[in-house]
Amino acid sequence: MSTQLVSDPNQVSQSDPKLTNDTTSSPSPPTKLKPLPNHLKYTYLDAEQQLPVIIVNNLHGEKEEKLLDVLRQHKKAIGWKLSNLPGINPSICMHRILMEEEAGPIRQQQRRLNLTILDVVKKEVTKLPVAGIIYPISDSQWVSPVQVVPKKFGMTVMKNQHNELVLMRIQNSWKLTQVTYKDHFPLAFIDRVLEKLVGKSHYYFIDVFFGYMQIHIALEDQHKTTFTCPFGTFAYTCMLFGLCNAPSTFQCCMTSIFSNLL
Repeated sequence: MSTQLVSDPNQVSQSDPKLTNDTTSSPSPPTKLKPLPNHLKYTYLDAEQQLPVIIVNNLHGEKEEKLLDVLRQHKKAIGWKLSNLPGINPSICMHRILMEEEAGPIRQQQRRLNLTILDVVKKEVTKLPVAGIIYPISDSQWVSPVQVVPKKFGMTVMKNQHNELVLMRIQNSWKLTQVTYKDHFPLAFIDRVLEKLVGKSHYYFIDVFFGYMQIHIALEDQHKTTFTCPFGTFAYTCMLFGLCNAPSTFQCCMTSIFSNLL
């Protein structure tokens, strides 16, 4: 299994930069709020209008204020930027990268990137260390080149060949995947989830903000996620998209947290 459910929090060293990252500071105002459908609207949890939330626009007076009071009481559960991610307590769940027998370290050279892609990489490796998601490393035996891929939940916006704005994120070219021991924790079937909603008048869902990145990688395995680019060599402190067994770890973690509701 690549997921480690830890019974003793002391197994996790406090030198982990992700764990010591300050997540209590107020977020900066967003540069631009996206347009919303007609039935939704923006409102704020603070007088300075730095903490926007989206609610339905047919709530009035007392109902809207009651909703906002609940949201204000639980502001720490809402993320406005990457540094707001405290992550899931490693005493609950951590990601492990276990190697197959006789697997040895793999070092790859960085790839040449065009200017547009290079700009995306620069933006990513500038903000990710600030959030404690990556850190510089120089002595890892595992090194992968970086590449940029379009993703729905990317962190950097760029224009494609049709002059359309597309969300992008950096992703490693994983030779590591080929030698990682595969986890077979069962993933949820969407059709079974939908079957449980039959006959129900109400349902809700939780949209996790960069959910994978809220699960820490075990300290002894972080160096295996090392990637290289023209701006340096870095390793991840938390689980990232594209990492082998990440879906299984996330599902195992969610099953553990919400076991009383399943």
